[in-house]
Amino acid sequence: MKKDTDNRKRYALVTGASRGIGRAIAIRLAGMGYCPIINYHTNEEAAHQTLASVRQTGMEGELLAFDVADGPATNSALTTWMETHPDGVIEVVVNNAGIRRDGLMLWMADSDWYDVLRTNLDGFFHVTQPLLKEMLVRKYGRIINIVSLSGIKGLPGQTNYAAAKGGVIAATRALAQEVAKKGVTVNAVAPGFIRTDMTGDLDEATLRKSIPAGRFGEPQEVADLVAFLASENASYITGEVISINGGIY
Repeated sequence: MKKDTDNRKRYALVTGASRGIGRAIAIRLAGMGYCPIINYHTNEEAAHQTLASVRQTGMEGELLAFDVADGPATNSALTTWMETHPDGVIEVVVNNAGIRRDGLMLWMADSDWYDVLRTNLDGFFHVTQPLLKEMLVRKYGRIINIVSLSGIKGLPGQTNYAAAKGGVIAATRALAQEVAKKGVTVNAVAPGFIRTDMTGDLDEATLRKSIPAGRFGEPQEVADLVAFLASENASYITGEVISINGGIY
């Protein structure tokens, strides 16, 4: 967290924060003193559960519903938030919202390709671009993109997901170079198999055999890594893609 020089309330926006890794990140950032903005698309009940967990840390949070795949809707939601929070500043952005539509490319429907790219890749742009200016003006900010093992090495059945996450990885490295002199860092965290709803359809018993650590990771482990990258202690780390995957390479 930036040292208090302007007395504005510090916020951290976490997209896709109603469940899983996003929920764990929102709770962890609240523990650092940030007021989390809990983004969700449709699952309001789960978002309220995240908010309740945030409040258990002693911090307050806010819900903000929008679909990251919808550029105009995202821009409208963020612009309205900034207009109604003149005494607040979004200091940390965690681009976590994502979807999978697995299948062999040979039989992949157009919608499965474009929906995954719109949410995972376009969503990064839709959320980050409107918030960049204030970070650059204040000369401080943390942008953390949740990518994937699939975006680094590619996994069969995930051509769409690998393309989207690989695109975010490339964008992370490029944007980091654009904003580094202004005190804004841009990094990516690449989880392997993490025990969440998103991996609930996978054969964990079989996949564990391919993981040197012999287990799936937990959302809290990813959240702890994100918390470090969001801290002032990580000010000399930018443009990096940090894997958290139990040793799969």
